[in-house]
Amino acid sequence: MLVLVDSSYYIRRLSRKLRPFDELDEYADDYEFAVCGIIWLEVLRGRADPGVREALDARFSSMVFLDLTPASWQRTAALAWDLDRRGVVLPATDLVIAGCAIAHDAVVLTFDRHFHQIPGVSAVDQLV
Repeated sequence: MLVLVDSSYYIRRLSRKLRPFDELDEYADDYEFAVCGIIWLEVLRGRADPGVREALDARFSSMVFLDLTPASWQRTAALAWDLDRRGVVLPATDLVIAGCAIAHDAVVLTFDRHFHQIPGVSAVDQLV
């Protein structure tokens, strides 16, 4: 199963002085973990410690990278437009992450409740 690990997962783990990849490594036999560009950006931009930033960057470089094609950008924009019209206005970053997950049939590992509001996204807050 492909799991796109959201920024909120890394940020919460790091704020609690935990090493985010320790838990992920425990599940490496059961899941394939992925990153996308906006998650990479969100996580690295907030790291004050250059050593932590470099370690995260190195791990992200070795993960499955999920990208959006022009067609999947179009579907993501349509999804955002539809949600907005229904009064569900979400951050563009979350919609891009959702678009990547949908395009690649990935589950989103996240602590961000926004993902539960997005049709077509399977979001979990823990691995089992």
